[in-house]
Parts: sequence; C-alpha cells; structure tokens
Amino acid sequence: MDYTNLGRTGLKVSRLCLGTMNFGPKTTEDDSHAIMDRALDVGLNFFDTADVYGWKTGEGVTEKILGTWFAKGGTRRDDVVLATKVFGGMGEGPNDRGLSARHVIRACEDSLKRMQTDYIDLYQMHHVDRSTPWEELWQAMDLLVAQGKVRYVGSSNFAGWHLVQAQEAANRRHSLGLVSEQCIYNLMTRHVELEVLPAAQEYGIGIIPWSPLHGGALSGVLRKMREGTADRSGTGRSAETVEANRDQLEAWEKFCDQLGKAPSHVALAWLLAQPAVTAPIVGPRTAGQLDDTLKALDVVLDEAELTALDEMFPPVGNGGPGPEAWAW
Repeated sequence: MDYTNLGRTGLKVSRLCLGTMNFGPKTTEDDSHAIMDRALDVGLNFFDTADVYGWKTGEGVTEKILGTWFAKGGTRRDDVVLATKVFGGMGEGPNDRGLSARHVIRACEDSLKRMQTDYIDLYQMHHVDRSTPWEELWQAMDLLVAQGKVRYVGSSNFAGWHLVQAQEAANRRHSLGLVSEQCIYNLMTRHVELEVLPAAQEYGIGIIPWSPLHGGALSGVLRKMREGTADRSGTGRSAETVEANRDQLEAWEKFCDQLGKAPSHVALAWLLAQPAVTAPIVGPRTAGQLDDTLKALDVVLDEAELTALDEMFPPVGNGGPGPEAWAW
C-alpha cells in the first residue's frame, strides 16, 4: 500500500479511502466487519463515513457498525484514520441539522458515542451552510480540537470560493483550518477542475473524490449489461446516464480492453494521477470487491494514455483552471 500526506498535514493516509456508505443498507454488519478487517490487512488505513449514513434519521446506522467493529479491540482504532461528517438532519427539530455551533458540537458527541471512540481524526462539513457565520463554525471546531475530540477538519461539496472563505476565516483565528475537501470527481464529472482544485492546491487542501466511477458508469457497465450483471449501474438514473453517454462509454471500454485493464481500475488510476488528489473513495460491498479494487494501485497511465482520456472525456471548457478554461 502506498501512503501520502493528507493535504498539507503530516498525517499519512492510504491512496485509497474505504467508503462505508453501503454498511447497513446494503452490507450486513458481519460482512462490513470483514471488509474493514481486510482493509487493515492490506494496509488501507483511511475510512470515511457520515452520521447520516444508514438513512434512518437520527440512528447513525453506519457509524454504529464501525463502533461495534472498533469494540472488538486489538489495534483497530489506532490503525485507522477515521473520517466522519456533520451537516445532515439527525432529528426533526430546526437545530438538528446544519453547521451551527450547537449542532456541530452535539453531533460530534453523538458520533463519538456511536463509533465507540474518544476522537475523530477528520471531521468533515458534509455541505456548506450559508446561514452559519464562519466565525461561529470555527469557534465550534476549535473547541472540539482543543478538547481532543477532533484532530483535523475537512469539508465536502464546497465550491472553490467556499474553500477560500473558510480558510481565510480560520487564518484570522490562527487555526489550521481545512485540510481536505471531499467532492465528486471522475472522468465524466470534471467541474471541480475549474476552481475547487486550484483553490485546494493553493491552500494545501487534499482532494478526496467521491463517486470515482460515476455511479458505476465507468465500471464497464456496457459489458455488464450485456452479461446481465450490471446491478445498480444498469437501472434507474444510472441507466439514463449510460444511455445518454453510450458512444463515449463504448469508446472507454474499448480503450480499457486495449490496455488489458478493468475499466474500474483505469478510472481510479486516472484520479490517482491527478496532482490534487489524496485518495479516491471506494465503496466495496464485499471483501472480494475490495481485493479487486486494490488492483487499481498497480495501474500507471503514461502521458499518451492520459492525453487519450482527456480527448475521450474532455474537461470543462478549454480545460484546467478558470479563467483560462473559459477565457483567453
């Protein structure tokens, strides 16, 4: 396993991040524990979750599964860089969501209890809260850090200017501020290259891409559909995405066949080749799927192959950051 620094910090994390959103709704507790055991066995030490995962309001289903796994003991908790998130609704009251100081502090306490741990390595704002002043938010985060309940703070789904606002507010308080931004980023969704990635690189904020396979569209879905093994990537909104981009995906899967590599591995390898990226999030539903995903770490794309992918999946505008992406 290769490791890298999380943003500008000294913290080392694996180049892939284990996403746990399937734990509970799609993967049983026992199977979830097996996946996490396997992850540690192969050196994957970066785990991501959220208080809302499990999608039963206020229950924190997925966090509880991590908690029962940590409670098994050994060096599990010490070996894991644990990331969770705050923002989503955890109750019916008006203060049971968002990023007010009241909600952030209470949500952190509740997450700690569910996960049966004393601290969270990376506490991420799951979305921007336009109604909460940055000064209030950083006061709450600084308190949690001072209490030893949080080590680092990150964001998720922020615009580039939100990163700037957040970091400048933290700088005024002489706080470390943001160390990571979790955003949707893949070959088919490259909007963050315009302003989010440049802002993140300027401030030393590591990028943690979610949906690296664009909901399964980049996983070799056309072949799977022909074979009848497409699962969720061949139904509903995913199927609509496939049909709208069928020609592009045909070319993609042919390209991967010529490389002799699985499409999912190539898609992850492309992300790993992007300089702003710390660790894409992968969400296996079985330990076997995790083992297969790890093969992406052995795929290295050369300049010609990266150029071919840019031609196949063109970046927004002229490519690269703004304003050059849309101006001279």
